[in-house]
Amino acid sequence: MDVLINVFIGLHIIGIASLLGGFLTQMKAMSTGTARFTPAMLHGALTMLVTGVVLVGLNQMDGNPVNNIKVGVKLAILFVILCLVYVKRDEEQVEKALFGTVGGLTVINIFIAVLWH
Repeated sequence: MDVLINVFIGLHIIGIASLLGGFLTQMKAMSTGTARFTPAMLHGALTMLVTGVVLVGLNQMDGNPVNNIKVGVKLAILFVILCLVYVKRDEEQVEKALFGTVGGLTVINIFIAVLWH
């Protein structure tokens, strides 16, 4: 079971990298007001959602403790990110504030995952 959990942790990190990487590559465009949500950002957020849910299930099946409050907070933040990226995915330009919000929420989600024990 540990190998399977580690595989899904790796996939979860790939999803985070895709979402955050998509944001970081658009930072220069954000300063000029031409940033847009890339497909990689949407796919990264979806990957995070699916692998996160699977990780919770696998850890519970394995008898590992799961902090349900932490998972709920992370899920709520990810849901906001997903909604924003999904709704605005086809627009050629996204407002700076909205684009920055997605980046900020992504970073907050990362820090919650790492620092909240």
